[in-house]
Amino acid sequence: MKDQRDIDEITGIHTTGHSWDGIKELNNPLPRWWLWTFYATIVWSLAYVIAYPAWPLLNSATQGVLGWNSRTDLHEAVATAEVGKAVFRDKIVNMTVPEILADPELRAFATSAGASLFKVNCVQCHGSGAQGAAGYPNLNDDSWIWGGKPEQIEQTIAHGIRDTSNDETRQSMMLAFGKDEVLNRDQISQVVEHVLSLSKMEHDAEKAKNGAVVFTENCASCHGEGGQGNIELGAPQLNDAIWLIGGSRELITQQVNEPRHGMMPGWKARLGTEAVKELASYIHSLGGGQ
Repeated sequence: MKDQRDIDEITGIHTTGHSWDGIKELNNPLPRWWLWTFYATIVWSLAYVIAYPAWPLLNSATQGVLGWNSRTDLHEAVATAEVGKAVFRDKIVNMTVPEILADPELRAFATSAGASLFKVNCVQCHGSGAQGAAGYPNLNDDSWIWGGKPEQIEQTIAHGIRDTSNDETRQSMMLAFGKDEVLNRDQISQVVEHVLSLSKMEHDAEKAKNGAVVFTENCASCHGEGGQGNIELGAPQLNDAIWLIGGSRELITQQVNEPRHGMMPGWKARLGTEAVKELASYIHSLGGGQ
């Protein structure tokens, strides 16, 4: 029979029979290499669903003739890693933080683990770079209210500050000199000027001179005669440019009138001894402390 298919006069190729505004579509065959590649992918997919888990069932999936499972591989890899970590963890539990920091291999492990713990538990207050914020200490500097030695950092992390649920927490309370009427308004103004002078900030020299007397009588027992602070009492250093709440005249006045007392929870009960030591190692490695 005569071929009834339409043939394009110019190319001599059959058309699909479709026409749009007089334009016809050529029925060019697909390249053979493309067709064979397509057929190969079909064969490959069939082989894959037979060999590996593929079809979802009600509570699981088909297992495949090879019995391979990515979850099994993951669990095995995690188990192997845990075995390797256990060697370090057993040592960390039985060593002090200074001893951990003195061992290069243990220090590398502890600081790495501590960095992960910090990101999960500490950044909310101290910031992602441990830079702190108003009311939350900067952990990168050298001014530490309760001491920046490794064992002191560990103590603070383990038992917290003013954590009423922890019997070993550290406690320090500053008097509300204005609210409790220990000092009058003029005396507070004078002592604030003296505190500003201690940190070499702009101040009223005449008021600061009178404020030195007020400071000696009311503040020096905790903060020291020269404002050097006292880590045994948790009294901040006042003669530097580092301020927990803020170093402006207004903020210092507020703190003398009615001080803000922050609270840090103790982490030992939540994270365990090992994690506390890892955190202490990481925080000390930031470059601050002592």
